[in-house]
Amino acid sequence: MLLLYIIFIVYILAVNFYAVLLLKSQRDEFGRDEAKMHSGDGKLILTAILGGAIAIYVSMFILRYRTKNLLLMILMPVIGVLNVYFFIMAFRSGFTFFIV
Repeated sequence: MLLLYIIFIVYILAVNFYAVLLLKSQRDEFGRDEAKMHSGDGKLILTAILGGAIAIYVSMFILRYRTKNLLLMILMPVIGVLNVYFFIMAFRSGFTFFIV
């Protein structure tokens, strides 16, 4: 059981690290070009659903990038709350919902 907890924690850390790198790479790649700016929203939303919403939301403010995008500014906190809820429920249940 301890191994399952460790794997889950490593997964959470890896997804959040990837989310920060994804946002930073998008900022570096697109720069200030408004036309290309919205082409990476799908990647960000998918990464947020997989567990990196809080890292994306925080790094948006730290890097000062895409803070005027209303979709991301509303969607990231909502997905972040859902992520935290599911993570807490997974740890409390001892991952018994994975065992059939």
